[in-house]
Amino acid sequence: MVNSALQSTTSFLASDRWIQAGWNDYLQAIEQSAPKAKGYYHNGRMRIEMSPVGNPHSRDHAIIIHAVTLYAGIKGIDLDGHDNCTYRKTGYAEAQPDASFYIGEPANVIPWDTTIIDLDCYPAPTLAIEVAYSSLADDKGEKRLLYEAIGVSEYWIIDVENVQVLAFAVENQGSRRIRQSQVLAGLDIAVLEDAFRQSRQTNHGQVSAWLLRQWQQP
Repeated sequence: MVNSALQSTTSFLASDRWIQAGWNDYLQAIEQSAPKAKGYYHNGRMRIEMSPVGNPHSRDHAIIIHAVTLYAGIKGIDLDGHDNCTYRKTGYAEAQPDASFYIGEPANVIPWDTTIIDLDCYPAPTLAIEVAYSSLADDKGEKRLLYEAIGVSEYWIIDVENVQVLAFAVENQGSRRIRQSQVLAGLDIAVLEDAFRQSRQTNHGQVSAWLLRQWQQP
């Protein structure tokens, strides 16, 4: 039987906070939530949140997906990108990062027709990204622990308000700050931050052209 806290969560569609819940309660909650709700489960707790629909979040979301894909294309790096994809380790963890990528050898590992990616069958994404407009504290805290637990290689947080990229290398279920990506060789985080700053004053076509100039230099 679903507990009262869970009933409250499903009634309001999104809680934007972590609450104690069993795995089956979590599955029921996410199934009953609005179509655009995102679900996270870790350490016997769940969080259901509505996907942001505002301009600031959506613009930075678009830029980071484009930037990572553009860099991989220029540098000849194999890449498989996912937008709001669900990663599930049954009974233990679930995450729906804003963007995620399989990079290098794992780029071809997920079959085309896969819906929810089962982490008991497939590896975690190489890179997971959260775009933080109103969720920065959680993205730096519990979600960071979640991504450490499922075994991503790198985790980025796009801090929309402070125009900052917080990048972490993940290993041995821990993480540390980095200023150059280890999974996208040669990619300086500072270049991404410059691109986001420019996006506050100009359009994405001009930002893309600027990134091309930075990354096509010898």
